[in-house]
Amino acid sequence: MDPLESDGNGAAGDPLPPPPPLPPNVVPIKAESEPAKKKPARVPMARRGLGSKGQKVSVLTNHFKVNVGNVDGHFYHYSVSLSYEDGRPVDGKGVGRKVIDRLHETYSSELDGKDFAYDGEKSLFTVGALPDNKHQFTVVLEDVTSNRNNGNANGHDSPNESDRKRLRRPYQSKTFLVEISFAAKIPMQAIQNALCGQESENSQEALRVLDIILRQNAAKQGCLLVRQSFFHNDPANFVPIGGGVLGCRGFHSSFRTSQGGLSLNIDVSTTMIIQPGPVVDFLIANQNARDPFSLDWAKAKRVLKNLRIKVNPSNQEYKITGLSEQICRDQMFSLKQKSKNGDGEAETLEVTVYDYFVNHRNIQLQYSGDLPCINVGKPKRPTYIPIELCELVSLQRYTKALSTFQRAALVEKSRQKPQERMSALSNALRNGNYGADPMLRSCGVSISSNFTQVEGRVLPAPKLKMGNGDELFPRNGRWNFNNKKFMEPTKIERWAVVNFSARCDVRRLVQDLTRCADMKGIRIDAPFDVFEESHQNRRLSPVLRVEKMFEDIQSKLPGAPQFLLCLLPDRKNSDLYGPWKRKNLAEFDIVTQCMAPTPRINDQYLTNLLLKINAKLGGLNSMLAIERTPALPVISKLPSIILGMDVSHGSPGHSDVPSIAAVVSSRQWPLISRYRASVRTQSPKVEMIDSLFKKVSEKEDDGIIRELLLDFYTSSGKRKPDQIIIFRDGVSESQFNQVLNIELDQIIEACKFLDETWDPKFVVIVAQKNHHTKFFLQNSPDNVQPGTVIDNKICHPKNNDFYLCAHAGMIGTTRPTHYHVLLDQIGISPDDLQELVHSLSYVYQRSTTAISVVAPICYAHLAAAQLGTFMKFEDASETSSSHGGVTAPGAVPVLQLPRLKEKVCNSMFFC
Repeated sequence: MDPLESDGNGAAGDPLPPPPPLPPNVVPIKAESEPAKKKPARVPMARRGLGSKGQKVSVLTNHFKVNVGNVDGHFYHYSVSLSYEDGRPVDGKGVGRKVIDRLHETYSSELDGKDFAYDGEKSLFTVGALPDNKHQFTVVLEDVTSNRNNGNANGHDSPNESDRKRLRRPYQSKTFLVEISFAAKIPMQAIQNALCGQESENSQEALRVLDIILRQNAAKQGCLLVRQSFFHNDPANFVPIGGGVLGCRGFHSSFRTSQGGLSLNIDVSTTMIIQPGPVVDFLIANQNARDPFSLDWAKAKRVLKNLRIKVNPSNQEYKITGLSEQICRDQMFSLKQKSKNGDGEAETLEVTVYDYFVNHRNIQLQYSGDLPCINVGKPKRPTYIPIELCELVSLQRYTKALSTFQRAALVEKSRQKPQERMSALSNALRNGNYGADPMLRSCGVSISSNFTQVEGRVLPAPKLKMGNGDELFPRNGRWNFNNKKFMEPTKIERWAVVNFSARCDVRRLVQDLTRCADMKGIRIDAPFDVFEESHQNRRLSPVLRVEKMFEDIQSKLPGAPQFLLCLLPDRKNSDLYGPWKRKNLAEFDIVTQCMAPTPRINDQYLTNLLLKINAKLGGLNSMLAIERTPALPVISKLPSIILGMDVSHGSPGHSDVPSIAAVVSSRQWPLISRYRASVRTQSPKVEMIDSLFKKVSEKEDDGIIRELLLDFYTSSGKRKPDQIIIFRDGVSESQFNQVLNIELDQIIEACKFLDETWDPKFVVIVAQKNHHTKFFLQNSPDNVQPGTVIDNKICHPKNNDFYLCAHAGMIGTTRPTHYHVLLDQIGISPDDLQELVHSLSYVYQRSTTAISVVAPICYAHLAAAQLGTFMKFEDASETSSSHGGVTAPGAVPVLQLPRLKEKVCNSMFFC
C-alpha cells in the first residue's frame, strides 16, 4: 500500500514522524532495492506464414474431420465420490465404471434421463445440468468381476451355495454409496475459440470431455484402456514376443484442433500384456523353463504379484497376493466343520490344500500337488488355490522393461505397411460406431469416415560433397561411398586390437579393414599388437575383465594409443561395453570402436564401421556442398551455434536410475557437420535439464552451456555466436512453456555470465517423434517421399509447427517428425527454416541415408545412451511392482558421471 494513501484508520496525508536518531557506532545498512518486476513469461510464437518451396504433392492423413453442432451448449463437470456402505472408499480399479453404469440404469428418471461421460475415476460430465448440484445414491451390484474372460462363460458356471460362501468375494460389499457434486461448467463454444487460435483452460477441458466419451465407448466394449489408447480382447490382435509377454494391437484416438477445424486423430497403437490362460504356462514361458518343476518360485512370486486370475470351476476372479510357503500336498489350513464344539463354536479340522480340493471338493489335480499354491488372501488370512485351477485374466498390462530381444520382436511384429494401416484405421472407425454414441449425439458431434486430404511439398535433397571434390545428389534419401573417398579422411598410426574372446580371424579382419580404409582415403598403419583375453579372465566380472585387459595393454604398449578396436563376444547388450567405454573415455583419453564380429564380415559392414571410426578421430565423411559457402540459409550470415538437447530416463521399473541430460553443439563455424557433447546426470524422471547454467562461485559456472560456448569460440576463430539455434527432443506440449522459461533462461544466464554485454538471438525448436499423425500417398502402396513437408490444414490453428518426413521409410509406415518452432528472434522465413531442418537430416556422419530427425538431436541421444552405460545398475525390473512402481521425481541423491578426458571430450566419441 502506498504510504500516502489512507489505511482506513487515519486521515489521508498525515505527515510521518521523523526517524529516530542513530545510536553512535552504527553504520546504516543500505536498504535492498525492490525486486525487479517479474518479466512476462514467454509463450510459443504464432505462425508467420507457410512455406512454398518444393514440388507439391497431395497426401492423406489419419485425421478425420469432426463437426460440433451444439456450440451453444455446456458440459457440466461433476465430482464423483465412491464408497462402500461402511464408509470405506472404493480403491479397486474398474469397479467405478460398473457402479456408474448401474446408477445410470437405476436412477435414470431422477437424473432427467441424462447421459454420462465418466472417466472411470473421479470425474463425470453431462451435456446440460443435472436436476441438483448434489446427488447421493445407493447402488447394488450383484457380481463384481472382470468382463475380460478367456472364453469361459462369464459367471454362468457358478458354484453351489456352500462353495459360494467359502470363496471370498473380491469386494466385500456389494452395496455402494455414490455422491455426485457439481464442480464446473464448460462452454462448448470454447472448442470454436480454440479453432480460432484462442486456447484456454475451457477449450482443453472441453476436448478432454470428448476424449473421455471415446474412452467410455471403448470401456463399454470391454477394452483395456491405456491413456488415449484402447485394446480389444481379441486374440487375433495378440502376438507373442517372448517371456510370456504378448504385444497387443489396439488404437489411439484423440481430438485435435487444427487449421482445418476439429479432427479426430486415430492411429494403430501397441501395448504389452501378460499371456492369458493357465498360470503355469505363463511362468514356463516367462522363465523359459522346461516344465513346472524347474521354475524359480521366488522369481515367479515377484512376477505374479497383483495379477488377476479366474479360478476353475467357480469362474470367480481374484488378485494374486503371493504363493504358499509349502507345496500343495504339505500346505495346511484350518477347515471349519458343520459340527460345533462345547462352546457352540464351529469345530476346525487341519487339512492340506491338496486333500481339501481332491477329497472334499472332488476336483482332480494332475500336477499341482508338488507345486506351491496361489495365495489370493490377506497377509494374516491366506486363501490358497492349487496352481492348475488358476488362469490369468486377459488384457493385463505388462509394465516391466522389455529385454532387447522382446523389444526387437515387438517392433518387428507391430510394423504395418501404409495400405494395411489405412484399412485397419478405417475398420476401427467403423467398429467404433461413434455415430450411435448417445453422448456424442447430444453434443451434436459427427465424425467423417474419410482420411483428411492435405497438400504437402517435397523438398529437394541437398547436394553432398565427398573427398577429391566429388559431389552427388542423394536419391530417395540415400547415397553410398562406392568408388568415393571420405571428405576429410584421418590417419590411424598408433593403434591396437583388443579381443574379448570373440570368435574371429583377427588377422583377416585387420587386412580387410586396412584395404577398405585405403579405398576411402584413410591410411591405417599395422596395429601395434592384438591383445587376446586370457581364458582364466573370462569368468571374472565385466569390470575386472576390462581392468585385466588394460593392465596387459599398459605393460606392452610404449605409450598411449591413438585408437583401440575392441572385439566383443555378444551381439547385443554386452556387459563389457559400459566398463570398456568408461575406462577409455574417462580414464585414459583413448578413442575406441567396439564391434561384435559376425562369421562373414563384408565390405559394406566395414565401410559402416569406418564411417564411425573416421568421425570419432576427427575426420569428416561427407558434408553439404553449401556448408562453407554463403548459400547456407541462416547459418552462413552470422556466427551461429546449433544445439541438440535430449534427456534419457531409466526404463520402467528402474525408478532410482538417474536421468541423463546431453547437449551437443556444432563447432568450427560455418560447419554444421561437426559436433561435440556435454553430458550430466540429474534426478530420475526429471525432463527439464537442470545443469545448463551452474554457478559454483561469483566467477565460476560449471554448467553445460559455458563448456560448449567456449569450445565454439576456440574452434571458430575466436568468434562468439550471434545466433543460437536450439533443437530440443522429448518434451510434450504441456512442457513447452518450461523449455521457453526455465531452460532458455538458464542458457541466457550462461551467456551473460561469460559476457554481460553479449546479446545473441535465439531460435528454439522442439522435435517430437512420439505422436500419432501419419501420412499416406493416394492410390499407392509406398510411403511418402523423403523430404515431404506439411505445414497446413492439420497443423496447429495458431502456433508455428510443421511435419517433415526427411527419411525414406523402408519398412512399416513412415513416422514424420513434428517440429514446433517455439521462438524465433532471428526472423527466419518458413522456407529457410524448413530447408535448414531438412539439411540437418543429411549431416549424420554414421550413415549414408537421410535420418528422420535432425542430426544434433540424434547425437544428443547417442551421447546420453553411451554415458548411461558407464553407470552399471543392478537389474531392478524384476523386483519392481508389476503395476508401475512410480517414484516421486527428484527423490534420490544423484550419482554424478565421471568427466571425460580432454581429447575425447572434444571428439565425436558418441558417433
